[in-house]
Amino acid sequence: MQPTDSSRSSDRKRLDLLVKGRTRSRPIFVEVIDVSEGGCKVKGGHGFARVGENILLRIDGVHTPVGKFVWVDGRYAGIAFEGKMHPGVVEHLYKQRLSQKQALNKGEAAA
Repeated sequence: MQPTDSSRSSDRKRLDLLVKGRTRSRPIFVEVIDVSEGGCKVKGGHGFARVGENILLRIDGVHTPVGKFVWVDGRYAGIAFEGKMHPGVVEHLYKQRLSQKQALNKGEAAA
């Protein structure tokens, strides 16, 4: 079951970014839908995650705290970090991704 918005302790920033993660048993690729200081929402292949399984993520060169899958719903899952990401790091990841999207859109418009 997914947590409600009122249970979140910090705002989520939309990323839509494919990243490599690592569980205890294997590397996996997931799309980070959004991220906050305390966790993130990801999308992966069917059966990619199990509730209670630990995961390490590296988002645009930034290692997140160790996370744990707290809910799984089909191809989507919620990860709660054991520690907190600094709000400045979350904001940096968001702005960096926004810049990447804008550059991509400008490149497509010029083509």
